[in-house]
Amino acid sequence: MQQNNGLDKSQIISFAVLCLVLFGFMFYFQRNSAEEEKLKTEQQKTEQAKKAVTPTPAANINPNVTPGAIQVSNLANNELKLEFASLGGQVSKVELLKYKAYDQKTDKADLPLNLITKNNSSYGFQFKDKSGKTVNTKNLVFSPVVTDNSVTLTANYNGAIIQFVYTLNNNPKAELKDQYTLDFKVRTQGLANVTSDNKADFIWDYQVRNVEKGRAQEQSHSEFSYAFNNYKDYEYDGRTTMDEPKETLNWIGVKQQFFSSVIESKTGFTQSKGNQETIEEGEYLKKLNFEGFVTMNGGEFNQDFTWYFMPLDLPLLKSYDKNFDEILPLGWSFIGGMNRYFFMPMYNIIADWGLTAGWVIFLMTIIVKLILSPIMYKQHKLSAMMKVIRPEIDEVNAKFKDADPMKKQQATMEVYRKAGVNQMAGCLPALVQIPIFYALFRFFPNFIDLRGQGFWFAKDLTAYDDLIKLPFKIPFLGDHLSVFALACTVVILIYTVMTSGNMQQPQQEGMPNMKVIMYIFPITFLFFLNTSASGLSWYYFVSNAINILIILVIKYVILDEKKIHAQIQANKEKPKAEGKFQKRMREMMEKAQDAQRAQEQQRGKKK
Repeated sequence: MQQNNGLDKSQIISFAVLCLVLFGFMFYFQRNSAEEEKLKTEQQKTEQAKKAVTPTPAANINPNVTPGAIQVSNLANNELKLEFASLGGQVSKVELLKYKAYDQKTDKADLPLNLITKNNSSYGFQFKDKSGKTVNTKNLVFSPVVTDNSVTLTANYNGAIIQFVYTLNNNPKAELKDQYTLDFKVRTQGLANVTSDNKADFIWDYQVRNVEKGRAQEQSHSEFSYAFNNYKDYEYDGRTTMDEPKETLNWIGVKQQFFSSVIESKTGFTQSKGNQETIEEGEYLKKLNFEGFVTMNGGEFNQDFTWYFMPLDLPLLKSYDKNFDEILPLGWSFIGGMNRYFFMPMYNIIADWGLTAGWVIFLMTIIVKLILSPIMYKQHKLSAMMKVIRPEIDEVNAKFKDADPMKKQQATMEVYRKAGVNQMAGCLPALVQIPIFYALFRFFPNFIDLRGQGFWFAKDLTAYDDLIKLPFKIPFLGDHLSVFALACTVVILIYTVMTSGNMQQPQQEGMPNMKVIMYIFPITFLFFLNTSASGLSWYYFVSNAINILIILVIKYVILDEKKIHAQIQANKEKPKAEGKFQKRMREMMEKAQDAQRAQEQQRGKKK
C-alpha cells in the first residue's frame, strides 16, 4: 500500500530555500541595525534637548499665565486619584490605584497607571462672544474651592461667571461602578450678556499613553468608541476620521487595550466629528481629537456631564447599563457570545480552584478538545479511509493522465462515492476551528483578568514573551523571538507533517504543491504569533500537542485499517444513492463538458 507520511526531496529543497531567505533577511537587517540605532539615539537626544527648552503645553495655552500660577486640586477614593488644574478647569491627572503600568526600562509593571497626566488630555467648551471673538474655557483661569468630595472651579469672562463642579464618590462602601464615576456640572451666570450662541462646541484632544508591554497590540486597540440612539446603538472607529453629523451621541470615549476614558452628556453631543493619528515612537500611541456640540439655553450654559475612568472589566461595564460592555472588543455576534458566555465563565470557574493563569488556560484547552473530539474522530477516520483508497485514486490519475480534466474529476468522485467517502466531511473541523480561533484571538489580549498574569518565562499572558532578544529588527517579527510562539510553530509543523501524508500531489503542470504550502504555513504563523498575546500561543501549543496525541491514539489504538478496508469494500457492494451535493456536482460537470464540446465544434466550423 502506498504511503507518504514524511517530506520528499522537493519539500526539503523548499524548506532550505525558505531558511536561506530568512537568514538573508536576518544578516541584512543586522548589518543596518547599528546605523539605525545610532540615528535613533541622536534623534532621542535632539528631542530631549528640545523638551528641555520648550515650555509645557499648559503654559502655551494661555501666554499670560505662568506655570507657577496654575493651582492644582485633588480628589481621591479607593479606585481613583484625581487632580484638577485651575487653567481650563480641567481634569489634569487620573490615576487608577488598583493597577500598574508597564515600565519599558525595567521590563516590569511597576509604574503608576495614569490615564491622564503631563497634559496628554485637554478639553474645553468653545463659543463666540458678541464681538465675534472665539472663547474656549480651556484658556480661562479658574479659582478652585475644595470640599470633602468635590472641587468647584470658577472663572470670570467679561463679567460672566463660568463654574465647573466636579464630584467624586469617596464613600468606601459605595458600589464599585460609582467609584470610577466623576460627576461634572457646568453652570453659568450672565453668559447671555456675553454671547448670542445657542450651542457650545466641546473640543477634546487626547493622546493615548503607552501603559502596556505590546506597543503594536495596544496601539491597534486604541480608538474612539461611542453610543447613540438612547444608549441602544454602539459604534467604534479605529480609522483616521469619524463623522456622525446626524446622530446624537450619548457618550464619547477613548478606548485603550484595558482602560477607557469616557464623557457622557445628559443632552448628548450633536454634529460630532473626530480624527486620529498614529504615533510611531515614544510615550504616546495615538493622537485623537473630538468635536461635538452641546445645547445652550437662552445664552446660558447649564449642563450635566459625567466622566468615567474605568478598567474594561465586563461585569463592571455591564453594571452601568449604558452599553459600556460593547467597548470590550470580544467579537461580533456569535464570536462575542462565545467569549462572553463560554470562555470567560469557564476561565473564572477554573481560576476559582486556585490555579495560576497558565494552568487555567491548559485545562481550558483540554475541555475544548474534549468537546471537539467527536468531530476530530470523524476527520481522522476520513483521513484513514482516504489512505486506504489512495491506490485507486492513483490508478484513476494514471488512466486519465492525458484525458479531459472533467472526466478525470468525475472518475475520482465516482471512486469516493462507491467507497462511501464524503470529502465535504473533512471541511467541518476546519470550519468549526475558525470561529474558535477568532474568539480566542479576541479573548486573550482583551480579558483584563489575564493582564499582568505571568506563566513560566512570560511575564504577562496578554502580551508577547521576549525571552530571546535580537540585536536587530526583522520586518513583521520585531526585535525578539517569543518562546511560546516558536514552540507553537514547531508543534503545528509536526502536526502538519503527520496529517498531510494522504494529500494528493498536483497532477498538472503549473499547479501549486499544496504540501509545500502547508509546510510553509506554520513558518508564516510565527510572524503573527510573535507579537501576539503569549496566552494565545500557549493555548495553541497545548491544543496542537493534544492534536498530535489524539492522532497517535486514533491511528494505533482506535482505528484499524483492515476494518476500514473491509468497510469500504462492503460500501462498494451496496447500491449507493446519489446525494444532492454529488448530483449537483455531476450536473455542473456535465454542463461544463457540453459547453466545452460546443466551443470545440464551433472552432471546427470556423476552421
